[in-house]
Amino acid sequence: MPKACDLKKGNVVEINDDVYMVKHIDVKTPSARGAVTLYKIRFNNIKTKQKVEDSYKGNDMLNEVDLLRRPVQYLYPDGALHVFMDSQEYSQYMVEGDAIKDELVWITDGMEDLVALIIDGNMVSIEIPLTLVFEISETTPGIKGASATARTKPAILSNGVDIQIPEYLEAGEMVKVNTETKKFMSRA
Repeated sequence: MPKACDLKKGNVVEINDDVYMVKHIDVKTPSARGAVTLYKIRFNNIKTKQKVEDSYKGNDMLNEVDLLRRPVQYLYPDGALHVFMDSQEYSQYMVEGDAIKDELVWITDGMEDLVALIIDGNMVSIEIPLTLVFEISETTPGIKGASATARTKPAILSNGVDIQIPEYLEAGEMVKVNTETKKFMSRA
């Protein structure tokens, strides 16, 4: 049973006999002495896709759901569904694009190192690595000597995601990106 302060994006919990996945956590720390830190958490119902928001104190306990985590590889899209293959047993799982729309921008054909969240034999979500490497497809030309400043410029990655990168980088270079915050980390 995890505490509200220990929850992370992607955790699956049970609330009122329904299964919910954590989609976003907003931490509110009051400035008054003795006040309790509040965690405003946005959940998605796994079955109905309904969004629910609720606030918890840090010590509030939530019921964790028994789920299976399996390493998978992305195979291909099939209409509104996406097909993944278990990397160990070679069985296939299909999941709706709406269930993984936040993660879908980071997934490429044949991508490995993904973890499927499976409840009762059905894949309900996917975990992607925290950092991934992509090529810069579009940006303004690099500025020589710009590495001494922390100024950034907009860029579009090969997967279509817009991020801010340092001024000295140019199109065609490979960069490491944090998939949770969509921020540049380093050259790859």
